[in-house]
Amino acid sequence: MPLHTNIFKQPGEYGVVTELYAYISFLMIIYTYGMETSFFHFSEKEKADKNKVFSTGMITLLATTLLFSGLIIFSSETIAGWLDYKKHPEYITWMALIIGFDTLTALPFARLRQQSKARRFAVLKLVNIMVNIGFNMFFYIILPVWNKADGGTLHSIAKAIYNPSIGVGYVFISNLLASAITLLLMIPEMRFSRSDFDKQLLGKIILYSFPLLIAGLAGMINETLDRIMVKFLSPEPGSAMKQLGIYGACYKLSILMTLFIQAFRYAAEPFFFSQFKKEDARKVYAMVMKYFVITCAIIFLAIMMYLDIIKYFIGKTYWSGLKVVPVLLIANMCLGIFFNLSMWYKLTGQTRYGAYFAVFGAFITIAANMILIPKMGYMGAAWATLICYASMMIASYVTGQKNYPVPYETKRILIYVLFAIGLFFVSKGIASMLEPTAVLQLIINTILLGTYMFVLSRYERPPVELK
Repeated sequence: MPLHTNIFKQPGEYGVVTELYAYISFLMIIYTYGMETSFFHFSEKEKADKNKVFSTGMITLLATTLLFSGLIIFSSETIAGWLDYKKHPEYITWMALIIGFDTLTALPFARLRQQSKARRFAVLKLVNIMVNIGFNMFFYIILPVWNKADGGTLHSIAKAIYNPSIGVGYVFISNLLASAITLLLMIPEMRFSRSDFDKQLLGKIILYSFPLLIAGLAGMINETLDRIMVKFLSPEPGSAMKQLGIYGACYKLSILMTLFIQAFRYAAEPFFFSQFKKEDARKVYAMVMKYFVITCAIIFLAIMMYLDIIKYFIGKTYWSGLKVVPVLLIANMCLGIFFNLSMWYKLTGQTRYGAYFAVFGAFITIAANMILIPKMGYMGAAWATLICYASMMIASYVTGQKNYPVPYETKRILIYVLFAIGLFFVSKGIASMLEPTAVLQLIINTILLGTYMFVLSRYERPPVELK
């Protein structure tokens, strides 16, 4: 992102990236249709043969991935026209391939999580990220330099493989190459046996995963629709892509919170299933929730207290959107709490509730975006995201406590969150009233963050080791 927002001086160019990745996220739900959670459910809770579960899921995903990607590639020109990218149907083809490759690694990654092979999992994920970054730097920094050289081998290489007119397209090419390389590296984890394919088991998996698919689709509406609707509902239609680019770039500044929540989900799902039948499982879930929220609150404060430094990760032309960052951080915190709360319906096999919550959130998302974006632009999209996730969080908490009560320390958790938000407003108030120098403001913010950490150290003990 720092590279893209500095390369693409016009936010409208980054708007293309923001929009198409929103569609990629949505399509990933359709491609995987809840198969990862189904794998954990049938491998752990139902005690089915792990090899049969994996092989059945892998063969099914392979078949549907070939079908879905084939249809998208075949219809790429039509789809490009619908999205106002008539001149770039290749974007749609690249999207289909990226999604296809990532789908084929989804279940192998889930298997690594189920086998507690955290190191292998982390290495492969890191390789994917680093290869993606490497190719972005190659296409946007190295090749342009070689292309301007006065002859020589490097200039010849650049001439052969570099086309400046591709522009934004190199973002997708880099991702495609990274996904392809990750797929190749995961071949050892993808081994399955056709003889282990079980039609009866597949039927059970489909029944279990269908509500998860509905929940996933509705959930992705909640996660991505704001970035899609900014383009169509912006109060300034002539600059809609510019607004989308600014919003998308500033959205990424909440990446630390997003990464933590994603890492938590990867680790928590198999852990929660493994704890389910233990006597003290509910106490463990409550403790995990408390420390999860504390970590989210610390991340929120750290980002906001040092936003004047962090903002340099995006180009200056995008800074006008920084006001969305605190709203989106709190929204993502609510989403993380919702994920934590909602394990109850997966643990008890009542996955239909996942669909209920997600559809409920989707209605709120659509309504809030339609009301707020025309009035407030991308700031309205940020508030719509917070309203949606907070509503889903509350709904899951109330329903979960009726169906699978967990002794959460709700009052203490709420105090910690409000205290963090309060310190943020103290920082804003000091900056507004005293107008200190940048260095002095950073010192003040560091003291405020230190105050929060000190309070935590006085009232919280380190969690016991969980096995």
